[in-house]
Amino acid sequence: MATVKLWTDDEAAADPVVARVFADIRATRKSDFVNNFWRGLANHPDLLERTWGQLKAVMTGDSVLGPVVQEMIYIAVSTANSCQYCVHSHTAAARAKGMTDAQHAELMAVIGLAAQTNHLVTAMQLPVDEAFLR
Repeated sequence: MATVKLWTDDEAAADPVVARVFADIRATRKSDFVNNFWRGLANHPDLLERTWGQLKAVMTGDSVLGPVVQEMIYIAVSTANSCQYCVHSHTAAARAKGMTDAQHAELMAVIGLAAQTNHLVTAMQLPVDEAFLR
């Protein structure tokens, strides 16, 4: 259950900042769908506007990585941060942008291996090799 109200389209239309951001989300994504993340942030219009601006700049602008790799990185970080909502949202986005089942399987293997080795290094409290500090 959400800890904040999820704004309806009618409520969003009544607030100029929220209405503008929701319209930009729809235009940018070429979809009428505004997900619950944005509907929850609408309770704080300034935060909504700032967060959408940041996400739009990073995730929809020119990218050396490309949209699928960006989404795959988002999935990995969301996994590390235990954000179930974000894992689902960005997996759907990655698939919509062309992530294949084989890429998803490889991503899961990398995430699992990185988590394992990160925990092992942390448990052993190993010093960083001098060669990696250059």
